[in-house]
Amino acid sequence: QVQLVESGGGLVQAGGSLRLSCAASGSFFAGVDVMSWHRQAPGKQRELVASVTRGGTTDYNDSERGRCTISRDNMRNTVYLQMNNLKPEDTDVYYCNALRYDVNYWGRGTQVTVSS
Repeated sequence: QVQLVESGGGLVQAGGSLRLSCAASGSFFAGVDVMSWHRQAPGKQRELVASVTRGGTTDYNDSERGRCTISRDNMRNTVYLQMNNLKPEDTDVYYCNALRYDVNYWGRGTQVTVSS
């Protein structure tokens, strides 16, 4: 069964913004140690975009730092990825990941397409 559901992807012009959401059930979310966003472009490896720990520590990869902000809303059992100044090279599928009791869980992904 699906524990993580991504939304918020779509088509946007270069320079635009999107906010991705990853929703989970309350019981699942309470046991998560780290939530993160990853992306995978055609022909490329899936790679980390940003992560946030249970304690609120965030981390970003070099290409996304300064343009993306990850946040975690514990009351809504949701993690967000705010993406600004999007570029065509940001086009790919974005996946939500949760590390819970040393097990990784993945959402099915949401497509982000940035046109020039």
